Amino acid sequence: MRITAKGQVTIPQRLRQRLGLLPNTEVTFAEVDGGALIHPLLSKAKLIEQRLRRARGVAPSGLTTDEVMQLTRGED
Repeated sequence: MRITAKGQVTIPQRLRQRLGLLPNTEVTFAEVDGGALIHPLLSKAKLIEQRLRRARGVAPSGLTTDEVMQLTRGED
């Protein structure tokens, strides 16, 4: 893959689809270890939705509300 004289590069279709990079999607670049990462800029609502989706099912099941509160507060 080559960068054009204007600094443009074509992102392969399979990556665009997998990452949700649709036309007019705003992206951000970050420099890491001599390379670059590209991420779509998400609206605040989309960012919250994405984080909640990742967190879903992470907590152990079978706990009561009081037990969860005790775990989050630590020992008194």
